[in-house]
Amino acid sequence: MSYFTMSKEDLQKQYSVLKAHFEDCKAQNLKLNMARGKPGAGQLDLVSDILGCFVDPAECFTDGIDARNYGELAGLPVARAYWADVLGCKPEQTFLGGTASLNLMFDVISRAFTHGLLHSPRPWCKEAVVKFLCPSPGYDRHFRITEFFGAELITVPMTATGPDMDVVEELVKDPQVKGIWCVPKYSNPEGIIYSDETVERFANLKPAAPDFTIMWDNAYCVHEFEGEFVPFRDIISLCEKAGNPDMVFEFASTSKITFPGAGISVLASSVANIAYFTDLFGVQTISHDKINQLRHVKYLQNKAHTLEVMKRHAQVLAPKFKMVVDMLEKEIAPCGFAQWNKPKGGYFVSLNTMHGTAKRALALCKEAGVVMTPAGATFPYGKDPQDSNIRIAPSLPPVSELEKAMDIFCTCLKLAAIEKLLEK
Repeated sequence: MSYFTMSKEDLQKQYSVLKAHFEDCKAQNLKLNMARGKPGAGQLDLVSDILGCFVDPAECFTDGIDARNYGELAGLPVARAYWADVLGCKPEQTFLGGTASLNLMFDVISRAFTHGLLHSPRPWCKEAVVKFLCPSPGYDRHFRITEFFGAELITVPMTATGPDMDVVEELVKDPQVKGIWCVPKYSNPEGIIYSDETVERFANLKPAAPDFTIMWDNAYCVHEFEGEFVPFRDIISLCEKAGNPDMVFEFASTSKITFPGAGISVLASSVANIAYFTDLFGVQTISHDKINQLRHVKYLQNKAHTLEVMKRHAQVLAPKFKMVVDMLEKEIAPCGFAQWNKPKGGYFVSLNTMHGTAKRALALCKEAGVVMTPAGATFPYGKDPQDSNIRIAPSLPPVSELEKAMDIFCTCLKLAAIEKLLEK
């Protein structure tokens, strides 16, 4: 029954029942974690055979290159070809980084501030104001990078087809707006796939800033857990076709394909951008871990085989996401105060609860031993103007623990909602 049609007396009765259950949960001293999109132990186990890829030192040679030695700053040719196959671009448009694409994102923004981008009239640190667009709900670590360097963060609303492009196209008329963060496929946290029209409009942007850049974090490019692989258009070639060849930087990694923190990452962009940043990165390092690059190429082989690996991941992930959605449908839907997405890929479920209750609900969760991403984290500066959005990360706990965590989460959502209604 919807809470909005219940009498005050009925709400108070319901609250008493929920509060008793909440106290029982607290007494169990549980420690359950749904804070981050970490692969679970089952996923790590299914790819652990990557550790046995090398049995002979001779296997460290490829294209006449000894992967054990210095050199090849942009990455082994076979590894660059692998990422070009996965992303749909060209090998010469790729630069391989270390274990995390977030490092590459930080490096691009850092170089923009210290040296400027290819078309910057001056380094961003010499600009009076630097503004950056942040589609929200979005990824907190993106926002923190640009906030770290002192940029002014501007919220852009998300729609069912991606960022509100009418808003984006208006905001980029300001020459102080230097870029935008994007997760184009299974967006973090809402699981939205940008529509073809949205991608086209991005490629055809006409920003006032000559060095406006699209930070295209394609983290979940092959990460379906329900249904078949969804092909996605190559933003780099689209930007080139639209006359904006240097406007986009695309990022990806194997963090949720093999091992988080022990994989390989990639920056993809125009050949001119790759040459410019290879020169800048050359001051920082001689080369990244080519043994790991070669290990991943031997294990993942190509896009087709990578998709087969991802189907194995899906067998682990799908029951967890089903558990979350089923619990929400059973426990929260009849109450009428929250809505959520039902993603088919990615790593998160985004829930919007009653305005003004997200922080309270998550504080209650913490009391009962369930750790989640802080309320507000999906918005710039950690401030959700409606105190409504909550990011659920089902991937880490086993299903048995996830069921307990969701029971507590749903209880806390209900308690916070009833408290808000009784205030009125």
